Amino acid sequence: MKPFRIFTLLVLVLCSSNMLLSMGKDVADIEKNNNSKSTTTPVEPKVFNFESSKKGDKFTNVFSAAKYEENTGYGFDFDTAGNATFTAAGLNITKNIYFSVKVLEGNYKVKITLGNDNKDSNITVKAESRRIMIDQLSLKKGKSAIQEFNVNVRNSYINDSYSIKLKDREKGDLNWDDKLTLEFLGTANIQKIEIIPIDKVTTIFLAGDSTVTDQDVEPWASWGQMIPQYFDTNVVVTNYACSGLALSSFKSSNRLQKISSQIKAGDYLFIEFGHNDEKIKGPENTAWKSYSDLLVEFIQAAKDKGAIPILVTPTQRRAFNTDGTLKATHGDFPDAMRAVAKKTNVPLIDITAMTTQLYEKWGDDPSRKAFVQYPANTFPGQTKALEDNTHFNSFGANEIALCVIKGIRDLNLPLQKDISKQTPKYNPQQPNYISNWTLPMSTRFEIAKPDGN
Repeated sequence: MKPFRIFTLLVLVLCSSNMLLSMGKDVADIEKNNNSKSTTTPVEPKVFNFESSKKGDKFTNVFSAAKYEENTGYGFDFDTAGNATFTAAGLNITKNIYFSVKVLEGNYKVKITLGNDNKDSNITVKAESRRIMIDQLSLKKGKSAIQEFNVNVRNSYINDSYSIKLKDREKGDLNWDDKLTLEFLGTANIQKIEIIPIDKVTTIFLAGDSTVTDQDVEPWASWGQMIPQYFDTNVVVTNYACSGLALSSFKSSNRLQKISSQIKAGDYLFIEFGHNDEKIKGPENTAWKSYSDLLVEFIQAAKDKGAIPILVTPTQRRAFNTDGTLKATHGDFPDAMRAVAKKTNVPLIDITAMTTQLYEKWGDDPSRKAFVQYPANTFPGQTKALEDNTHFNSFGANEIALCVIKGIRDLNLPLQKDISKQTPKYNPQQPNYISNWTLPMSTRFEIAKPDGN
């Protein structure tokens, strides 16, 4: 358990129009689950009924707030059982609640039946390490709804000889346990939760660093955990990014091998690195040598399985010149990635260019609101101010996720058909502002910043 978890530019593809057409053709032409050491995807769904007025033997009836136990395989987690109250109509959510279910590695469709006969509802649902699945869904009194979304559950096992080499800080993360954990925030009445194994789904694999990974606790966040909410149930996002990693350490920790063991034809591999690669010393460890060579290797790993690689240039650090322009802190690395994209004919989403536009449009002071910058005593035990110019809070991470979605649309990738209809159009030169944005914060937090900078 980690300390302090007490509380809780446009997208640019720098190539000719002929190359864009060629890319589109290559991508269009391309259009297993690896459960822990044993088996194929389980075939039986897990159904939990919270309505005592509909008690039956076709599902697991849950009419009291039992703590999660390994032997039962389900229950309320992180000491939130006391926040759960029940009526004949179901589970009442008025405070933060975690509900966990023991499952095998795989992809799952989650169906939640909810509403409230007595008052209006507004519910947010996060899965695993704070992946946003439902963002403040509002329902009028007496109305009900069934919400569906896909969740990837994974472990570190690859085969009898290899596993992912997890960092010590990762080992307590919700992404790496043997449960599917749902976090409910807001107010609603939950009647039923169904967890249904799925094996035919387009998978987006993410390879990256701390700006991409699912940050397990507040106030840290990355675009990889924000983007699942913007896809329909034809897609699942599988995020293997990890704080502090470069292309080389991502590979040496067997994460690329794990992806290669699971990725299939028609899936996607999004690759964003640079923040940590640029710190590695040595004559071969340059943007134009090791970084470029490894990008080609990652691209080939996806192509070998018939999957579609997408390069994503690194997010900018928040570093302003006195004239209000942004400093370029990534050296040659964005240009090197652009060159690899052109050489290998691989689609590229230029997040470096987009975040340059984004931060400059916000300006120096307003841009702080997108990063982990909080005065002392914002969180219990936080005696010093948090001043981070690399890592995002949830607002900033969501803006970057919308930039990635814009990139998918601008490239006209087949994947764009699976973007949910509610997903707004986005322009980094007309960004959102935190004053017009909300998302309930989770109650688990950590003061120590993620690895990397």
